[in-house]
Amino acid sequence: MSSHHDPVPIVITEVQSGERGLAGHPGHVSVVVRDLTSGEVLREHDPDRVYPAASTIKIALLVAALRLVDAGAAHLDERPVMDAGDRVGGDGVLKELVAGLAPTLRDLLTLMIVVSDNTATNMVIDRVGVDTVNAFLREAGLSGTELLGKLQLPPERQSARQRAGERNRTTARDLAELLLRLARGELLSRSSTEVALDILSRQQHQNILTRHLPRDEAGERLWRVASKHGELRGVHHDVGVVWSPRPVVLAILSEGGLDPREHPDNHEVRLLARLAADLVRTYGEASSSVSQEGTP
Repeated sequence: MSSHHDPVPIVITEVQSGERGLAGHPGHVSVVVRDLTSGEVLREHDPDRVYPAASTIKIALLVAALRLVDAGAAHLDERPVMDAGDRVGGDGVLKELVAGLAPTLRDLLTLMIVVSDNTATNMVIDRVGVDTVNAFLREAGLSGTELLGKLQLPPERQSARQRAGERNRTTARDLAELLLRLARGELLSRSSTEVALDILSRQQHQNILTRHLPRDEAGERLWRVASKHGELRGVHHDVGVVWSPRPVVLAILSEGGLDPREHPDNHEVRLLARLAADLVRTYGEASSSVSQEGTP
């Protein structure tokens, strides 16, 4: 089958941590690539730089919610009611629907990831709790990641730290570790792991990590991908697990982009998509002597 894989140049340079290592990007880029099976770090650049998490924080929220399900403290078929005050701006479809809707918790988790629905996210935060999410992150050793509060709220409804200008935060190292442990079944029960990866595999934002992955003649991707993007003005992230011939976990975080468009042809988005393709080709398609037990 044809891969439809156009050649692209390696654009990340070998520089010291903290320098701008992505040729052509006006800001900062961090990268982590890890072997899914062995956990080996295959490539990293500025992995501990702290970024606004944008929608990548929703991965931690997904895991924290499913931990409650595993503990019997929540159920995927429970139905929180969406009040008029729950609806917020940004990505999503629930904001367009009438109050009184009662989606299941599974529906909310799906909307939160697949279309990055901010209203669904806030309803999940209500159900799980900010403190519960952050306790999980501390327990998991993900010290560079923190949830400060709900998304897209007006100032009078924000936390004090949000009103002071702080944002939910994360690092490339943390996100790669979180996805690695999730995909290897180390964070959740087997059934909840399958739920999480199934939802992440259906994300509809495909502008960076999966943009240039090889496809068959029918246009379908050759490899499964479980991923989550994040985007704010000048901030573009994409992180995921790619079950390529050598399965890898990839985290690409960036900030300082100058193109303001929320569009697939955003200059920095296109640049990062080429970087992602290079990294998957270099590491995911490389031969590996280790077994690939992590492939679902």
